[in-house]
Amino acid sequence: MHHFLVVDDHPLFREAIQLAVRSVSPKAEIHEATTIEAAVEMIAGRRRGYDLALLDLSLPGTSGFDGLLLLRTRFPRLPILVVSAHDDPRIVREAMSHGVSGFVSKAAKKGEIARAIGQVLAGGVYVPDWFDKAPRAAPTGFADGELVARLSSLTPQQMRVLQMLRQGLLNKQIAHELDVGETTVKAHVSEILRKLGVFSRTQAVIEAAKIDFDRFSESDGLLEASRR
Repeated sequence: MHHFLVVDDHPLFREAIQLAVRSVSPKAEIHEATTIEAAVEMIAGRRRGYDLALLDLSLPGTSGFDGLLLLRTRFPRLPILVVSAHDDPRIVREAMSHGVSGFVSKAAKKGEIARAIGQVLAGGVYVPDWFDKAPRAAPTGFADGELVARLSSLTPQQMRVLQMLRQGLLNKQIAHELDVGETTVKAHVSEILRKLGVFSRTQAVIEAAKIDFDRFSESDGLLEASRR
């Protein structure tokens, strides 16, 4: 018997996803979570784990890819199928870059969602048919030397915030760790994005992951770094 976790705060969508799940695995055991915090508790508390988590990106208390980053960091072996109302190709690419097992739109018919679930359970990766035909943006990454220079422009506090972003922590968790307000954390995140020349915290995490943070050291208030 398969075990699923549906993470979505909308009852109608949870019901629709359950119907799709049962069309693939009629005897499945399905659990539900309406927040990312509840999902983390349920996954951590289940000794045998889940065969698949079906995750909505837009959950209370999260923004962008915060929830996905948290689950990927805490439970790297958990297969995740993103089921989202946001089906922009850039969002699909960014979700896939975090190692999810698939992406399907909430606007898709039950048959397509069921097909995505079946494909992921079989060990495959699912993306919508239209995704392969979508134009691809030019690469936005930059060379290590430039990245080191950009990271070196961060203040020590901003560097600590970036490290916590890499760990998948949410703004309120970072605020608690640093003993500051969430508004302060948001201001730090905005400055980090500006200094790194990226447009989302997810992109910042992807770029920062290219550098070994253990080789950064603080000296006279400045951050120095060596390439890997």
